[in-house]
Amino acid sequence: MMSEDNKVSTYQFVAEPFHVDFTEKLTMGVLGNHLLNCAGFHAAERGFGIATLNENHYTWVLSRLAVEMEEMPRAYEKFSIQTWVENVYRLFTDRNFAILNQEGKPIGYARSIWAMISMETRKPADLLALHGGKITDYICKKECPIDKAGRVKITEQTPCFEYQVKYGDIDLNGHVNSIKYIEHSLNLFPLEMFREKSLRRFEVAYVAESYYGDKLSFYREQINENEFDIEIKKNDAEVVVRSKVIFN
Repeated sequence: MMSEDNKVSTYQFVAEPFHVDFTEKLTMGVLGNHLLNCAGFHAAERGFGIATLNENHYTWVLSRLAVEMEEMPRAYEKFSIQTWVENVYRLFTDRNFAILNQEGKPIGYARSIWAMISMETRKPADLLALHGGKITDYICKKECPIDKAGRVKITEQTPCFEYQVKYGDIDLNGHVNSIKYIEHSLNLFPLEMFREKSLRRFEVAYVAESYYGDKLSFYREQINENEFDIEIKKNDAEVVVRSKVIFN
């Protein structure tokens, strides 16, 4: 039996000056990148990393991410991220994160859902069949006291912003980097919003992929004073991303 401690990995970071915004706080995009990197490190250390999978023509795909922060690390501050696997289903796995300040106190949490797909067929792989089901050995009962991502439904018909996908948006798989959607979505809000409020929660659900040259249309709906739902469509047709942004 593996001890619970072996199932959780902790990674150290510093809020680099070029990773923070004008309020000197780490940006949600950079934090998202760190979370995805930690997921990759944790999986690789246990034989489920992308390099091992790529040899077998499989890759991990992020399906949903919800991040909730009480405070963000500030410029030059050290912080750490813990990650662990909460559940494994046949086609999905739930991975959680805790973000700790330099004193080791939790300042935020995140929940993510991942699928593994065949790079040849783009079909999901059976996680319970992989490596004889060994991935289930890493399930950990550590607490993650934030809500799972909810469902976002947008009725708004008029886009508030349109954008054509450029070189800087494309990742190593040849489609738009999942973090870029977060950055573009936050760009829908004026600077004043970030000066007066802090970003408390960001949820994102990835529905489809978009590619170089695609036109992305952003639809935003205000739920209440601090809560907004966003939907991104490509080429006036298919939904690629739905997200929720909550300030406080």
